[in-house]
Amino acid sequence: MVEPRAEEGWQAGARCTDAALPSPAASLAGCRGAGQRCCAGLGALVLLAGVSVGSWLLVLYLRPATSQPTPGTLQDEEIPSSCSETSGAEALFPTLSRTVSFRINSEDFLLEAQVRARPDWLLVCHEGWNPALGVRICQSLGHLRLTHLKGVNLSDIKLNSSQRFAQLPPRLEGFLEEVWQSRNSCASGQIVSLRCSACGARPLASRIVGGQAVAPGRWPWQASVALGSRHTCGASVVAPHWVVTAAHCVHSSRVPRLSSWRVHVGLVSHSAVRPHQGAVVERIVPHPLYSSQTHDYDIALLRLWTPLNFSDTVGAVCLPAKKQDFPRGSQCWVSGWGHTNPSHTHNSDTLQDTLVPLLSTELCNSSCMYSGALTPRMLCAGYVDGRADACQGDSGGPLVCLDRGTWHLVGVVSWGRGCAEPNHPGVYAKVAEFLDWIHDIVRFPQVSLISAPQSRYEAQRAPLGEAKRGAVVPLGGR
Repeated sequence: MVEPRAEEGWQAGARCTDAALPSPAASLAGCRGAGQRCCAGLGALVLLAGVSVGSWLLVLYLRPATSQPTPGTLQDEEIPSSCSETSGAEALFPTLSRTVSFRINSEDFLLEAQVRARPDWLLVCHEGWNPALGVRICQSLGHLRLTHLKGVNLSDIKLNSSQRFAQLPPRLEGFLEEVWQSRNSCASGQIVSLRCSACGARPLASRIVGGQAVAPGRWPWQASVALGSRHTCGASVVAPHWVVTAAHCVHSSRVPRLSSWRVHVGLVSHSAVRPHQGAVVERIVPHPLYSSQTHDYDIALLRLWTPLNFSDTVGAVCLPAKKQDFPRGSQCWVSGWGHTNPSHTHNSDTLQDTLVPLLSTELCNSSCMYSGALTPRMLCAGYVDGRADACQGDSGGPLVCLDRGTWHLVGVVSWGRGCAEPNHPGVYAKVAEFLDWIHDIVRFPQVSLISAPQSRYEAQRAPLGEAKRGAVVPLGGR
């Protein structure tokens, strides 16, 4: 779907489109040129062999039916040879060498560690432990906060005779992930129990059969950012006081007053929304390095005046866990109230969702797609044939992926060329690149928008010339 160009100036909720890229027709022609040359050569051989033109055309007519793609999968057959994925499972979130992994037992909230890739999980000794370490563990697992920490007596729990323990050294030096030691017992006689802020869970809500509309509670973190009663962008609840959206939704010198903004949660339909309903926005914090030209760092946090009441239909999504891997082809979900049909010029009244696979940055930055416009703070997801995509009105909304029963906010709807166009999948802000910034803003909410600590993130800025400056311009899009 080709989106209408926005009027000059700021337009809330506008998804951004790359006007400098070649047209879809030109892109497809460039991708298929090699195939056409092969077909021409094949036709010449057939003619030389004495096969009739009619038989040759019949073969060409029947050929597409032999390679129908399976919904929800990536197939090399549906990608032109010059636009094909590289072999292997490229990780969108590169794996760093780690010597310890953590998890929290869901039954008794005991912290467990897997040290140096041992197959067994070790209980963590309480000696040397403090709340700051608990916060770091929670954040490394994708949670925003530590909510409970205590030492549990070993005599109060049943242990296997082979159970071993992980312990911090008396003097903690170096990285937390590299200093753990395996022990046969805990000198203190206690192990660590901790709880983190709840996130990433949802009630068992079934999807409406035969359509894209979703049932209440299917995506409890889905939020709508509105000006008055008018939906402008999607957002994701990450804590009772905080939602994440796209910076381009709220970043402008002509942005309306804070009192005009509302955040609606627990919605399926917008038809019942009235002015002055919804949570009042207290503070808008776009990323200090956001670029309106390239849409790099396209992420923002909104702080609400009053905390949200979590329920079966309202809850938080987890952030990505540090060092978490989501390889290309991972099946993820994008949701929102954006356009549902190329011929529509208005948002959907009901919440929609669609399944999209993650694509490699190498493919999306190829000449057949976005020609290097994606920076390390971006990822793309969708289908090469354009069968499903986010669209206008979906900006700022969540791209979530399921990992071991927990939903993580992997991307924020940001920009793209049109909606569901072949060779132009949706582009998202990569949330994993902004974890330190999110934690800092949530931890120090009193920091004003003007005095936000920009210097801490200067090292993350893309090198000059890394992205094509001016290649992305605001259009009436996502």
